[in-house]
Amino acid sequence: MIPPAFTYKRATSVDEALSLAAEIGEDAKYLAGGHSLLPLMKLRFATPEALIDIARITELSYITDKGDHVAVGALTRHHDVAGSELLKNEIPLLAHTAGEIGDPQIRHRGTIGGSVAHGDSASDLPASLLVLEATFVIRGPQGTRSVPAAEFFKGIFETALEPGELLTEIQVPKPASPNAWSFQKFTKRAIDWAMVGVAVQDQKVALINMGPVPLRAAAVESALASGASAADAAARAAEGASASSDIHASAAYREHLARVLTARALTEAASRG
Repeated sequence: MIPPAFTYKRATSVDEALSLAAEIGEDAKYLAGGHSLLPLMKLRFATPEALIDIARITELSYITDKGDHVAVGALTRHHDVAGSELLKNEIPLLAHTAGEIGDPQIRHRGTIGGSVAHGDSASDLPASLLVLEATFVIRGPQGTRSVPAAEFFKGIFETALEPGELLTEIQVPKPASPNAWSFQKFTKRAIDWAMVGVAVQDQKVALINMGPVPLRAAAVESALASGASAADAAARAAEGASASSDIHASAAYREHLARVLTARALTEAASRG
């Protein structure tokens, strides 16, 4: 399908992007890799009056060691996140997750900030950033603010970003046990969205596609804190979730997958850590 007509603007700096967004108003959308926004436009689920192309803002593409955390520019490509030696050593869960996204074409075009800002609960990176307790840095007309990952995802394709605001950086704390991680997902094909997925870091657990937003598996974490085995804790993976039924899977099957994948993830994380 062909998307509805729109005005195209190109920004080469964050300041220019924010200025264009303020000029256009609430009907403007930022465009980076385009893998999330353009399909929605073709289906008429999104009908922005104008697209502001921010893909050439080089100041937002970086991976920098900040001591207790790693700062990742919002326009850093998935391929660069996956290949970063810094992340492989300090935050391997994040590097691995980025390498599991789609296929090489998607990983060379898609950006970490675009994936986060899209707010899709079936996306891989938001769940991993949730268990890593990342912080998202946002710039807008009122200045700069920081939002913890736990407060960023609000609903279906809804985030803490206000009209005109731009996600500029993801700050990821270095885990206490970098190797105590696992990422598991179940897909029909390798390039598909996860039917269900699980991210684990230091006995923190997040679920993919088990509700309208990526969510922490609080019941699993509570069980682990009480000394439960991986199998017993994983049996509680669907508690507090709200899995949906669709053409790909029933809610009951997704709940089953959540329990199975959580057990695998906890076992693998324990063996690494």
